[in-house]
Amino acid sequence: MNYFDFYKLPESFLPDTAALKRQYYAYSREYHPDFHANAPAEHQAEILRLATLNTDAYRTLSDPDSRMAYILQSHGLLEEGKQDLPSDFLMEMMELNEQLMELEFAPDGATLRRVEAEVNTLTEVLDAGIEPVLAGYETLPVDKQPQALKQVRTYYLKKRYLLRIRESLAKFAPRS
Repeated sequence: MNYFDFYKLPESFLPDTAALKRQYYAYSREYHPDFHANAPAEHQAEILRLATLNTDAYRTLSDPDSRMAYILQSHGLLEEGKQDLPSDFLMEMMELNEQLMELEFAPDGATLRRVEAEVNTLTEVLDAGIEPVLAGYETLPVDKQPQALKQVRTYYLKKRYLLRIRESLAKFAPRS
């Protein structure tokens, strides 16, 4: 079952978090296995399935990155191994990766801070650029949503790439 449908919420990158939490707690009470301990085994199994669905749905939809991945996957836009990133972004990342290689062989605090600042700036620009798309997605006409989803997919893949660079930088920090 679609998690948004399960919670009776519209698909959104920025859902009403209060409504999400209310529905989660309501279902947590309704599907708590202790309240169905005397029910037939089939009913208990269904309650356990719904309780698990409730937990999984809440974990996914309450985390912005997981929610974004979930929406993209539900539209068939996130496939393992297919990361079509724009060539200009990849060229920019090639420069950052070269600096990472330099840091690996010659740790330098100034270079580390410069690369971290560059990654932070790229992330901020990326976040600012996608914010209007995320905020307006829910109200878009159905025929305009695929284009918005493609933009979100590109953003998501770029963000994941920058996260990997940030993780690499964290390894070099103690050595610099």
